[in-house]
Amino acid sequence: MTSPGDLADRTGLDELLLGVPVPLPELRAGPATVRLDYTHFSLRMRPDRRLAAVTAVGVDGALLRDVSREGIEWRLDPRLPAGQQTGPQVYARNDLDRGHLVRRTDAVWGTAAEARQGNEDTFHYTNAAPQAAAFNQGEELWLGLEQHLLTHAATYQRRLVVVTAPVLDPDDPVYRGVQLPLRFVKVAAFVDDGGLAATGYVLDQTALVGTLSRAVGEPPPLGAFRTFQVPVADVAALTGLDLDQLAAVDRLPAVAGQAAEEPGVPAGWVRLTDLTQVRW
Repeated sequence: MTSPGDLADRTGLDELLLGVPVPLPELRAGPATVRLDYTHFSLRMRPDRRLAAVTAVGVDGALLRDVSREGIEWRLDPRLPAGQQTGPQVYARNDLDRGHLVRRTDAVWGTAAEARQGNEDTFHYTNAAPQAAAFNQGEELWLGLEQHLLTHAATYQRRLVVVTAPVLDPDDPVYRGVQLPLRFVKVAAFVDDGGLAATGYVLDQTALVGTLSRAVGEPPPLGAFRTFQVPVADVAALTGLDLDQLAAVDRLPAVAGQAAEEPGVPAGWVRLTDLTQVRW
């Protein structure tokens, strides 16, 4: 059982990790959020949704370590009332996983003590969002994308700031008193050729979900996932986050008048079927 004092020394995201300030994004408007700092990452909680509105982790590819997750249990953050977090009762006796928003391995770097602490900090329920446990091809591609970013950082000893967030839509289906997000976004920021650059991604299942059950006893059927590389400006529009700094250096900028790739997909979104399609 942790206490608020146990987390008092957490400094959170290093906003100068890339050599230029890249802060934890804020919501442009809407419900109040609570900032929580951990080891190498920070997040903003939406107490009204009991989920994080956004997370951001700094990754130093030259200092990554291999640390086991064995024996680590998920825990509530004692700095926030339990009723403002999506805790164990939502994940019990069903097919929902505690999906890490800040990926565990992204926070595992630095000294041995920092890496161990970063590893454990990612197992707070504030860093989780309900996701389907059964991974299909689309979800595997999303997980592959996360690993692709980390491998790229390690291979080239590159530093990254990775922003991840659920899309908290007012119409998200309700399960056990919690609205389950159907889309997730990710933005990777990095320095290339001496300047800041960014890429944005969306994990989307809404077009494939169909009619969702809102029964109390069973979670809604979460459909197949599709992964897209998208303009960062579109990530901002979906989430309400202020991402102007990263949208200005996007490697996949929106192009006026650009045709959609397929029906129902916004113009400028590139559906990823293979990681070689990722534009850096």
